Amino acid sequence: MHMSCEASQSDLYSDCPLKRYRGPMLDGNLGSRMVESVFLLLLLLQAPLMVSEEDNIRCSRSDPLHIPYEWYQPGEILIGGIVSCIFFISPKYSFKKNPTQEWISSEDMMMKFYQHILALAFAVDEINENAEILPNITLGFHIYDSYSNERMTYRTALDLLFKSQRFVPNYKCGIQRNVIGVIGGLDADTSSHMADILGLYKIPQFSYGSFEPAQMDQTYSTSFYRTVPSEDLQYRGILQLLLYFGWKWVGLMPMHNDGGDHFLQVLESLLSQNGICSAFTERHVTRILPANELIYDIAKRISVFLESKVISVVIYGEATSIVWLTKVIFLTTVYQLLPGSKFPTGKVWITTAQIDFIYDGTQNNFKLQTFHEGLFHGALSFTLHTKEHPGFWKFLQLINLFEARRDGFLKFFWERAFQCSMKYFYRPCTGAEKLESLPAPLFEMSMTGHSYSIYNAVCALAHALHIRLASRSRHRKLEERSRLIPLHMEPWKLHSLLQTISFNNSIGDNVKFNKHGELAAGFDVTNLVTFQNDSYVRVKVGRLDPQAPAGKELTINEDQIQWHRDLTQVPPVSLCNDNCHPGYSKQKKEGEKFCCYQCTECPEGMISDKMDMDSCIPCPEDQYPNKAQHGCIPKILNFLTFDEPLGIILAFLALFFSLASALVLGTFIKHWDTPIVKANNRSLTYVLLISLLLCFLSSLLFIGRPNKVTCLLRQTAFGIIFSIAVSSVLAKTITVVIVFKSSKPGSIYQKWVGGKLENSIALSCSLVQTGICTIWLGTSPPFPDLDMHSLSGEIIVECNEGSTTLFYCVLGYLGLLAIISFTVAFLARNLPDSFNEAQFITFSMLVFCSVWISFVPTYLSTRGKHMVAVEIFSILASSAGLLGCIFSPKCYIILLRPDLNKREKIIRKL
Repeated sequence: MHMSCEASQSDLYSDCPLKRYRGPMLDGNLGSRMVESVFLLLLLLQAPLMVSEEDNIRCSRSDPLHIPYEWYQPGEILIGGIVSCIFFISPKYSFKKNPTQEWISSEDMMMKFYQHILALAFAVDEINENAEILPNITLGFHIYDSYSNERMTYRTALDLLFKSQRFVPNYKCGIQRNVIGVIGGLDADTSSHMADILGLYKIPQFSYGSFEPAQMDQTYSTSFYRTVPSEDLQYRGILQLLLYFGWKWVGLMPMHNDGGDHFLQVLESLLSQNGICSAFTERHVTRILPANELIYDIAKRISVFLESKVISVVIYGEATSIVWLTKVIFLTTVYQLLPGSKFPTGKVWITTAQIDFIYDGTQNNFKLQTFHEGLFHGALSFTLHTKEHPGFWKFLQLINLFEARRDGFLKFFWERAFQCSMKYFYRPCTGAEKLESLPAPLFEMSMTGHSYSIYNAVCALAHALHIRLASRSRHRKLEERSRLIPLHMEPWKLHSLLQTISFNNSIGDNVKFNKHGELAAGFDVTNLVTFQNDSYVRVKVGRLDPQAPAGKELTINEDQIQWHRDLTQVPPVSLCNDNCHPGYSKQKKEGEKFCCYQCTECPEGMISDKMDMDSCIPCPEDQYPNKAQHGCIPKILNFLTFDEPLGIILAFLALFFSLASALVLGTFIKHWDTPIVKANNRSLTYVLLISLLLCFLSSLLFIGRPNKVTCLLRQTAFGIIFSIAVSSVLAKTITVVIVFKSSKPGSIYQKWVGGKLENSIALSCSLVQTGICTIWLGTSPPFPDLDMHSLSGEIIVECNEGSTTLFYCVLGYLGLLAIISFTVAFLARNLPDSFNEAQFITFSMLVFCSVWISFVPTYLSTRGKHMVAVEIFSILASSAGLLGCIFSPKCYIILLRPDLNKREKIIRKL
């Protein structure tokens, strides 16, 4: 590597004729703005030279414009570069004189600036040593420092294209320089000013700074490339980072320029759409201010830092943003020395890719680590993607004092890096200095993101040029080489190749540009870790990948993050107020941003199972809220089982009464020929006893988990069987009345005496109920159902009756038969018959009606298994009433008083 500091190398130029530049100019449809820019440029440069194409002007070294920072490495094809060493106003104090204001350069920024140049030199050397790319062609470079100054940027851009010492626009003077592309600048203003010149001649320009492309004039978009990813991707990454850690209350600190305006416009919209609020917005100045104005501007912001409880702060800007911030905190530190003042140091600074952590001119008194035990320790930064390049490390290790002595640029760099001198005896350079011994804040041996972007820009130009030259005929290249004619390449012809190029650099990363001229790559997320020796490292803790699915571009390795030591909770919480715990929901505070809210308890029956829920939600139908209302518990199935006490008791009673009915039936069958059995119509008695037996057994259908069969049989079987029993009772009552009436001579009731009447009554009344049940089953049959809402915490497993109307028709018809039976029996209770059943039937019907009248309100007021139990109890009670009231007196005579079961006893009582 051999570079020359052109300010000290006079033999680089010689007298030569000016040659008119005949490269492609921009089309005339760019409008009057471009014409005005050119005239303004000429006035600014104070070069009102009128030169005709035939003029032959000699380059004179007696009228130079001194350019102090200019570095040159010769080559057949040159890559231009314009870098910006940022300057700012800072008070410099002297013990002998009053404080004065003067321009000083940030040494750390200078070292970053040097590393950018070394990265470009390394890339050029790597390509020159690679026989597969641009064989037999030597690349060189020519680099200027623009001082971030508009006039100097215009001048240096023109000097790259024409003559460096005497400037004549559109003429090339001195050594023929074949510049195929220019790398720069780091910031939007420098890049825009460069594009004003380079865009005129369609020379490829590669910016390596991360700023909003909307700041650039779209006129030059076809010749402007960016070796950095899309800025919109960075905005999405900031949003996803805030969402990942749940930071809903953040501070914004953008620059006070067009880029800051765009940042606020885009990011605040994204934040509000995702439930994030900005607690404050503090815009810092980017222009250079006198010290008194700078201090006044900073003093106005102190209250924000003292009063704000914001933990996460997003800083958007450039390297000067950190300088500005450190000065704000420095003055805040002075303020907090007052009693009762305390600066909240535990913050998470989130910085964008354009920002770099640097020292300012007060680094001796204001250390990155020792101030507040590491002010920026734990900062999270979106940085340009970089990769460790072992060749770059070796390249830097080979730089030594001998190399620095014979190279103007390295000499300049070496003296400032190690604070030594190669000319004077005071603090002379010894040769023992090593670049790797420099602290990380001052100089980094690995490629930074910006250096890696410069490296990729050189590689892109080299690959595009290689493809272009490979397309030429071999004969033409041999002819040019044999005549020793300098290789000439039209830069504008590379655009079609650059727009479609795609290749892997020497460390395997793919390099290609999207349709907007931006590098199709992502960002790295790094964590700043500071040490006691005032050094720091950036630890990669995440990646922002544009190829990932939408909303999942960001990946974070949270375990690798080192947070600020003053944080009491990690990961830290940055909220306007405390989180609403599960069981509570957010309620907006009037007059404040939507991120500020109060927590209210969920209403009954609702839950919130997450932190900071906007509203409470109901549980699924098969679950219910727990007491704390932060979770759901599965509901218990509610139905009457054979295992629980109530089911066991009811099943036992059903079986007991069924057995009693069977015994009574057996007794009547056994004594079928006795007078008392004959006197009570044996056939109706048998039918009544069998129907009562079936009624008791039908109650068992109501116990157990309902299914399709039991639901179909429950009510219909009970309704039909019970109607047969009540119809038989009604038939027996009517039979008693008719027999008594027919005992009188000439009575018309004599023809109705016999078994046909009572059988027809029992059958016809039963058929009516059977018809109702048939219609019910045919139109809207009962079915198993789940009632989720009637009982809290339980699911009622029940039989849905299908048609409630038909269900009550069945019950109503039974009630009608019971009322008729009761009425007839009541009217016949005083008939003079020894075995008159009317009295017993009256009492049994009274029991029956009492049971079912009380059943209706009780049934409607209960739910679940208790509703079923009520119906079972009603069935058993009413059936047991019929069995006991009608048949117990007869069983007493048959079993205990057989002497009364004789015809003589019956006739004697008539």
